[in-house]
Amino acid sequence: MVHSDWGDWLLRAVEDADPDGLAVWYLGCNGFVLKASDGTTLFVDPYLGTGDPPRTVRMIPVPFDPADVREADAVLATHEHTDHVHGPSQAPIIAGTDATYYAPDAGLDVVETEGWIDEWDLDDDRFVEVTEGDSFEVGGVTVRVEGANDPDAEHPVSYVIEHAGRTFFHGGDARPGEAFADVGERYDIDLGVLAFGSVGMIRDRETGEPTRTRWYSDENMIVEAAGQLDLDRLQPTHWDMWRGMTADPTALFDHARSFDAPRRVEIREIGDRTDV
Repeated sequence: MVHSDWGDWLLRAVEDADPDGLAVWYLGCNGFVLKASDGTTLFVDPYLGTGDPPRTVRMIPVPFDPADVREADAVLATHEHTDHVHGPSQAPIIAGTDATYYAPDAGLDVVETEGWIDEWDLDDDRFVEVTEGDSFEVGGVTVRVEGANDPDAEHPVSYVIEHAGRTFFHGGDARPGEAFADVGERYDIDLGVLAFGSVGMIRDRETGEPTRTRWYSDENMIVEAAGQLDLDRLQPTHWDMWRGMTADPTALFDHARSFDAPRRVEIREIGDRTDV
């Protein structure tokens, strides 16, 4: 069960919005909701859980209750980790709307293991497996599935999302690598979001002992990834989420200053809207 700290004002703001092109709202962690000029609405990696205290402790508000979502055409997952594939956060969105769920095979394995279909009375055809090289249309939005270098994930992907001549890129939790360089060569990305965080002491899942842990790119790595993608605009994500792994995104202004890309670093907080 998810309990919102904010009521439903953010969802209603998205519903009421009438963007000229493509608008995105940051949901904290690595989650986004996108709305196109034709009303098409997509969620990417929405996570409304509180973690697994004391190992992982959420540091930001829960912005909405997924049962309050009234408009959604698709939910996209980048990889199988619980803050990206999470039944209590995502299954109610599918159950309460006509949305289709898109995820790589490892993400759909989580769906099966957690019993989403039975628990939320969903049909099998609401779930679609995606892999690198796939593309599909959701309303007036084109989604292209690309590769990602996330050494902690079994099968990560990234998404290039296009509408009305604007291009949004979601890299999941991935770090610099050949996959991003390939994406940068083939697309002109207007706004890209990449996970950013510190190295922290996180309890080992098996032993419970605090262990030096890296889950996301640091300052130098995220700028390297943004350069591979040749981003016009970089929005760092995930820096706000986990106790012991948070980071200061304003540090990226100095790290990016001497490079050709990203041409601009944009810092957004949970609930903020950006036009692509």
